[in-house]
Amino acid sequence: MPPAVDIVAAPWNLGLRPLAPGHEPGTWRAPSALLSAGLEARLRPARVVELDRPPYAFDPQPATRIRNGVTLRAYTLRLADEVRTTLAAGRFPLVLGGDCSILLGCLLGARRDGRCGLVHLDGHSDFRHPGNHDADASLGSAAGMDLALATGRGELLLTHWPEVGRPLVADRDVVQIGDREGGEGGELPPGFRLTAGEIAHAEADDVADRVIRQLERRGLDRVWLHLDFDVLDERVLPAVDSPGSPGLDFPRLTRLVSALVGTGRIIGLDAAIYDPELDPDGTYAAPLADCLASALAPLTTVEVSP
Repeated sequence: MPPAVDIVAAPWNLGLRPLAPGHEPGTWRAPSALLSAGLEARLRPARVVELDRPPYAFDPQPATRIRNGVTLRAYTLRLADEVRTTLAAGRFPLVLGGDCSILLGCLLGARRDGRCGLVHLDGHSDFRHPGNHDADASLGSAAGMDLALATGRGELLLTHWPEVGRPLVADRDVVQIGDREGGEGGELPPGFRLTAGEIAHAEADDVADRVIRQLERRGLDRVWLHLDFDVLDERVLPAVDSPGSPGLDFPRLTRLVSALVGTGRIIGLDAAIYDPELDPDGTYAAPLADCLASALAPLTTVEVSP
């Protein structure tokens, strides 16, 4: 039997603002860094798909107030096709970003086969939308809007999709874990929510049990897991776009993801926002790769000698 995991590398930074004038964010380097740090060797995927790096535009694009919105739509459709191909083959897609806007392509690929819930494991709500910020004042960055866009809030360009329409996920089918900010503009994300404060000292198994009970209540047997590495405390991972505290450590994050994947309800996972440019010595690539590989180990095929 082949390994149950496909790796899809999505090396983009379209959803982030420039960290400095004229300088692109470095999250596009993350897939290569994680694969080189041993992730591919550990997971032994059935295939590794490396999507092209999309061009990053510093200036606004026509007919959108979302940074790189036109390019992001095109690449979202490409990513969705790869996710759907993996799911159709009965395998588990692990999508390596990049920034959090990759969530849209992941959900779109999953939703083409029916209802899909979302566990949004993120240190921020990512719930910025025209209802809680002035879209005319500044360009919106999709990495800070991915949950809003996924639930159908925002421009049609990134909320209305072929075969699916809108939204990609219903409000009540969302579980948000780890938000340390309390929502954008005083508005809380939809669905079931466990804040960073609530999970700061909780056992990973207890958090997983609460999430699993919610998925059971909603009757969700197909769920996508979005993992923004900034859910880790900045003391253990500062190399992200917006580090913060409180947050998880590596062992608790590994146990939490493993417990959720172990239910069989999680059909795919995307991991985002690690920026190798903020980690010039490569200190954090190996523990991140180990976290993912350990959490997904039950999905891989173990060869047994005769």
